[in-house]
Amino acid sequence: MMLEVSDLCMYYGPVQALKDVSFAVAEKSITCLVGSNCAGKTSLLSTIMGLLRPSSGKILFEGKNMTRLPPHLRVAQGITLVPEARRLFSNLSVLENLESGAFTSRKREQVREGLEQVYKLFPILKERQKQLARSLSGGEQQMLAMGRGLMSRPRLLMLDEPSGGLMPTMVDKIFDTVKSVNEAGVTVLLVEQNVNRSLNIADEAFVLENGRIVLEGAGKDLLDDGHVKKAYLGL
Repeated sequence: MMLEVSDLCMYYGPVQALKDVSFAVAEKSITCLVGSNCAGKTSLLSTIMGLLRPSSGKILFEGKNMTRLPPHLRVAQGITLVPEARRLFSNLSVLENLESGAFTSRKREQVREGLEQVYKLFPILKERQKQLARSLSGGEQQMLAMGRGLMSRPRLLMLDEPSGGLMPTMVDKIFDTVKSVNEAGVTVLLVEQNVNRSLNIADEAFVLENGRIVLEGAGKDLLDDGHVKKAYLGL
């Protein structure tokens, strides 16, 4: 397993957000986390990234204990989070935002190669490279956020609600990109409001409710689960 989370607990003050969460992500897989708002999905990704500190439990990445490692060292080890709501540098250009994602790359050649790969995935970003990030459409900003994440050359890419607020055609583009990135060898951990689409592409999925993992299985198997149908698919 590339990522192993064991008995993870995390609090916001007196409120417990994660309760003994345990799950694993296989190398080169797409793994999906499903849950309603406030279920703990973003808190879990943020804790794996080191942005939040757990009160107990372990986070292993490729067998190494990352539980107390600061975020920038987790990026250096190969973990990247593309956060919800994009969090771009709005007053910087597209190119500057992309270059900011490559802070772990010391060689200009590596940065150029990274840019070429991102521009291949998102040609519109090459056309817009001199524009300020704030001038982009919502879909273009999401492409930029994903591109910036890929500039660090992650082995594990975590995506938090990448299709949120986007038009249907752009949602298709985002999911196609997730599959393309995974086919190129990057392991993906996906939190996504579009449960039907995400379970369809997921090798493995976990249902998070009130800070706990309550259900797990192959993505397409969970599409047929009665609880998932009722709670998340409206069936």
